[in-house]
Amino acid sequence: QRWMSREAFAMRKSLAMARKAARRCVQGVGTLPRIAITARECALRNQVDAAPAPATLPQQRWMSSSAPADGLPMRPESRVGQFKQDLAKLREKAHLGGGQTRIDTQHGKGKLTARERLKILLDEESFIEYDQLMEHRCTEFNMDKQKFPGDSVVTGQGTINGRIVYVFSQDFTVLGGSLSEAHSLKIRKIMDKAMLTGFPVIGLNDSGGARIQEGVDSLGGYAEIFQRNVLASGVIPQLSVIMGPCAGGAVYSPALTDFIIMVRDTSHLFITGPQVVKTVTHEDVTTEELGGADVHTKVSGVAHLAADNEIEALQATRTLFDFLPLNNKDKAPRRFTEDDRTRQDKSLRRIVPDDPNTPYDMHDIISKIVDDNDFFEIMPDYAQNLIVGFARLEGRTVGIVGNQPLHLAGCLDINASVKGARFVRFCDCFNIPLVTLVDVPGFLPGMSQELGGIIRNGAKLLYAYAEATVPKFTIITRKAYGGAYDVMASKHLRGDINLAWPNSEIAVMGAAGAVNIIFRGLDPQQTEAEVANYSRLFANPLTAARRGYIDDVIEPETTRTRLCQELDALLHKKLTNPWKKHGNIPL
Repeated sequence: QRWMSREAFAMRKSLAMARKAARRCVQGVGTLPRIAITARECALRNQVDAAPAPATLPQQRWMSSSAPADGLPMRPESRVGQFKQDLAKLREKAHLGGGQTRIDTQHGKGKLTARERLKILLDEESFIEYDQLMEHRCTEFNMDKQKFPGDSVVTGQGTINGRIVYVFSQDFTVLGGSLSEAHSLKIRKIMDKAMLTGFPVIGLNDSGGARIQEGVDSLGGYAEIFQRNVLASGVIPQLSVIMGPCAGGAVYSPALTDFIIMVRDTSHLFITGPQVVKTVTHEDVTTEELGGADVHTKVSGVAHLAADNEIEALQATRTLFDFLPLNNKDKAPRRFTEDDRTRQDKSLRRIVPDDPNTPYDMHDIISKIVDDNDFFEIMPDYAQNLIVGFARLEGRTVGIVGNQPLHLAGCLDINASVKGARFVRFCDCFNIPLVTLVDVPGFLPGMSQELGGIIRNGAKLLYAYAEATVPKFTIITRKAYGGAYDVMASKHLRGDINLAWPNSEIAVMGAAGAVNIIFRGLDPQQTEAEVANYSRLFANPLTAARRGYIDDVIEPETTRTRLCQELDALLHKKLTNPWKKHGNIPL
């Protein structure tokens, strides 16, 4: 014991044994042993006798505060019980994050806490947390006095409709959700597990950025996450939900993932904040104008979806997740449906106007050929001249790409090409068949498009379709003009099934434009006759069908049935590209 030397402790033990033997002798059950006591032993005995009573002894170094009053060591079960109590307190502290006051502040902003978000995102009682007790190791700037169990992120795994997913949710109540070395390590661990096991990753972002007190450790933590984002790309789906600020280097992790969902008014993405912008460029902007949800879903194209509140954003994430396979070797989940493949909707005949210059809504066609009129559109507010999204045919997930005549007459421009290329490549990564609905008069002309790089950006969509090895189905609903005909999953780009409706037109350009180039200087009457002749020859799919560029001309109402039949035949399609390290897409 701390207050007694080893020799004194041994002497006390010897005296206790002697007293016990004496009592046994008095009782007639033993003999009294002879004890020789030296002068030193007498001194030690006096030291023992002068020692304070056990009830007032200080606690031993290895004893907890609840050790027995007699000073004897705790039983093992008592020590375990005390440890469990201490552990329970730590877990309770971890669940509170930065404390009740900061939780109330978070709620006051209309935002949920990190754990509340996970409860909504995941199936009930399915969340298994990892590294709940991990703390940062920084000691500079008094950070050793600001430690929270779990640090500023909650990580683990759970299920969405019974399918496993790895998740992390940044906790803004703990040091503003800033990224420390420990924070980064927790995220990296679940990303490594996801890659090892083949399950998707969903990140809920709400962070003030790097933890300045940790300096380069924080920056290195970001880079470690970026590296894993890149390695996981095309292997497992990665989804990011922005539920608060995401600034500086932190924005690049979501940018590297497959889909970004934002919340209006409360989430923001930007490299530099309004104060830095004002200092450098003297522009006065708000956080919403600089990096709000509407900016990134309508103007920049950084984000794919925007929701009015956090609950809607999390529900949209669950819906999107249901369309996706778990990894690049897995099949997308097949959903039960009572929607028969033989269903034929006669109204499809009336959607496309007879006048080739009259617009219509491609959404009407999509909803009538997919299961249960259920179409989940991606980037609905950006580059609206091209529609992309997920649907199902007989319960199987398919990717839908379609020109939208209501916007820019369905022309392909820079933004539409980039939007379409990224979606096509995602579907190809994860073995999702592609259905392309074509009504395209060509690429959008103009100085702004040429100077903005329409050649390079248009080539991205061409590259994506040409590289894709998944089943590709193409339906020409009306126009397929010029180079845009080639780009939109034509037979020449290894299209598997290319169909056309009877009113479709496949040509280099429209009849009037072609006649003006071929026949110059004709009077109006002659021009009209040549236009009629050109239309007779090319304003129908017959020529393309004769050359095998179109597999069949079908009635609009049979489109669903034909797609389901062809999907059955191509479900096990195997096609590989020549070996290469990677292609050099015109980025």
